[in-house]
Amino acid sequence: MTSLVDPERISPGDVVWVPFPHVEDASLHPRPALIVATGLGPAGALCWALMITNAKRESWPGDVLIADHAAVGLPVPSKVRTAKVATLEAHTAHYLGRLSEPDWHAVKAALPSFISRIETST
Repeated sequence: MTSLVDPERISPGDVVWVPFPHVEDASLHPRPALIVATGLGPAGALCWALMITNAKRESWPGDVLIADHAAVGLPVPSKVRTAKVATLEAHTAHYLGRLSEPDWHAVKAALPSFISRIETST
């Protein structure tokens, strides 16, 4: 694993190793994630990340397979789980690699289906 990343140097499309919230037991577990937004919060120290999981796990709507897991520093075939997003402290990220452009475009194409579910009426 590489060293911690300067929070200002990570960018959307980067694959990182982070303490990711585990929904089942309300704790943090180290795992790979895909950065989708940076510079969030009052000091710009937060980022949004999507969970990356083993490609063998059951598929969910919006999952995006990573074509070349080894090229982004992942040990096993993996997929981005676009339904699992977390707000994280950017300084906790360990850079692994960068998602390929085709995979990054596929992730960005999957996100609007989730964002469109946000109710905007008052």
